[in-house]
Amino acid sequence: MNPQAKLVFTISLLLGTTITISSNHWVMAWTGLEINTLAILPLISKSHHPRAIEAATKYFLVQAAASALVLFSSMTNAWHTGQWDITQLTHPVSCLILTSAIAMKLGLVPFHFWFPEVLQGSPLTTGLLLSTIMKLPPMALLFMTSPSLNPTLLTTMAILSTALGGWMGLNQTQTRKILAFSSISHLGWMAIIVIYNPKLALLNFYLYALMTSTVFLTLNSIKALKLSTLMTTWTKAPALNTMLLLTLLSLAGLPPLTGFLPKWLIIQELTKQDMAPAATIISLLSLLGLFFYLRLAYCATITLPPHTTNHMKLWYTNKPTSILVAILTTMSIILLPISPMILTII
Repeated sequence: MNPQAKLVFTISLLLGTTITISSNHWVMAWTGLEINTLAILPLISKSHHPRAIEAATKYFLVQAAASALVLFSSMTNAWHTGQWDITQLTHPVSCLILTSAIAMKLGLVPFHFWFPEVLQGSPLTTGLLLSTIMKLPPMALLFMTSPSLNPTLLTTMAILSTALGGWMGLNQTQTRKILAFSSISHLGWMAIIVIYNPKLALLNFYLYALMTSTVFLTLNSIKALKLSTLMTTWTKAPALNTMLLLTLLSLAGLPPLTGFLPKWLIIQELTKQDMAPAATIISLLSLLGLFFYLRLAYCATITLPPHTTNHMKLWYTNKPTSILVAILTTMSIILLPISPMILTII
């Protein structure tokens, strides 16, 4: 892709995200979401492969439907209350429509079907954008409207997302699809807590984005798109693969790694809100996610050649790992001890 075009699309992405996050009026929030959608489409379809074109088409249709629902919900609310302010969403029907629109934007169950397909059709760098920065504007809208939303609906969607994200990730062999189901599972954790403690949901999102960025950049660095390719990477970059193992365990939420912090705080908050059964169910369902993270980690670090994979070896130029991957990996692993400081910030 032309560097100037890539620069324009990247700036548009940042602009759209900024407009949505900083807006008070529903129409401005909708405008930001539309700019975002239109900016990411060329980045998804830049390879001109049929899978990429299909992914871009699916993404466009789903996001257009979700944006229309956002507009419809805000107009219904304005019709009944005379308010266009995002924080003044009080009409119950508007709240339900908005919840389904944001679930569609994020890929929460039952609107999750598009996300693994779109991620599988995109390059790894675009997949990273789709999993992190593209989820920030809908999360910001969820944060701003959280007092008005229906707790039962969100809790049900959250538990179903964690369950389906875990179950459907078990049988995958493509790394991008595994990361897509991992994202759906993590969104369940954010959705369950957003009504009771919105700041905690945002903290969870930031840490999830940090760890997912690390995994995507590492996979991009070792060019691993399938588990069979991942099996041959240990000899190319042993240190990077060891760090990938730790990052995946952090993403699974194992102590004493960074990923344990949001899960620990969310379970604590749910218990305070007399939702111990929901906390128990969502904790047990996260074990499904642990299984496929361990599978990824096993393929990356424990299957040493020679082994029985029939995958052809790829050329690998021994280029140095970028400083960004090093910083992100370090943060994905060792932030738990400074959790008191993080808690004072949020």
